[in-house]
Amino acid sequence: MKQMVFLQIFILFISIFSFSQAKYLDNHSCNECHEKIYEEYQTSHHAKGYFNDTLHRKIADKVSTKKYECATCHMPMADNIDDLISGKARPDKANKTHTDAISCYFCHTIAYVKNAHKFNVNTKARQAKNYKPTLYGRLSNPDDSDKHSSASNPVYAKKVCMGCHSHKLNDNNVTIFRAMDKKQDSEGCIKCHMPEIAGGAEKMDKRARGWHASHKFLGIHDEAFRKTGMDINITVKGKKLKIKLTNKMEHPLIIQPARVKFLKITVKRGDKVIWSNYTKEAEEDKQGYFAYSFQQKGHPVIIPATATDGSANNIAAKESRILEYEVPVLQTGDVVTVGLYVQFAKNACTKVISLEESNLTDEVLMKEVKIVLP
Repeated sequence: MKQMVFLQIFILFISIFSFSQAKYLDNHSCNECHEKIYEEYQTSHHAKGYFNDTLHRKIADKVSTKKYECATCHMPMADNIDDLISGKARPDKANKTHTDAISCYFCHTIAYVKNAHKFNVNTKARQAKNYKPTLYGRLSNPDDSDKHSSASNPVYAKKVCMGCHSHKLNDNNVTIFRAMDKKQDSEGCIKCHMPEIAGGAEKMDKRARGWHASHKFLGIHDEAFRKTGMDINITVKGKKLKIKLTNKMEHPLIIQPARVKFLKITVKRGDKVIWSNYTKEAEEDKQGYFAYSFQQKGHPVIIPATATDGSANNIAAKESRILEYEVPVLQTGDVVTVGLYVQFAKNACTKVISLEESNLTDEVLMKEVKIVLP
């Protein structure tokens, strides 16, 4: 009898509060109250997607001009996401849920993250139709507004980054992206990529917090930030040059399959270079060239969507590695320079997607260390 009464009440509740996606709050609507955060977000790579990130769009279209499977993480609030993934629809520049990329609304309505084999799944909070939505975050006693209610959710300290930034396997179970493992939480990500900075989270700082988490999502594209992830130490003994690389990051040195990081090492005597770790191409130095490589049934492929095998020369999170080189006998005054560089897209990658003329292959310095022999 009690079960029947409960069921009737539940059905009545559902009929009154029809649960579905509440009205979508686009990115610009956040600007009214969160002006500083909105400005930060606009400079971030979360604001980049199919329509304003040429590299992403070219790779996505190379994989398929019919399906847009990348939508799961790169267009997650699309109102027709299932159709985009299946190929029944294409990205639409007139659709705000498409052009908002990894939107504010998406990130702040994640209820929990489900661990899965191929990629993790963000489970969205169910919202009551015709009611203002509830947005989640890490603040205790958060402010409400006329646009939304606010609540603190433990997932934002534990798993929220793992929905999209953990790992991705293709249909052949080949890992084509990995940044986090199951034991990690989001606090390490937030500490580095969303540091606390001055200024309240709202335009009117009602709680007088005086700070907020940066929404620039600092990363490799920030000159100062990219210097912080690796330590480089140089020692010379006889003809042996040893370089110790220490990855201080919570994730591997290389994450994205299109990207490459490499060492450029020179020994100068006066104005003359008497030794370097490669002659023409950085890839000549196999131990100092950090990148993914993929094959499809034994043949090299650049875009890994259909790869049947893959490997990477990488440095794991918190790992230290010593690289050894044989050099000429050095003398007092010789200068050893070690630079760690990044190319945002490998030469081979830009060739496949017809972007050779872009600046994506520019050699961008991450960090440089010099010693002068005593």
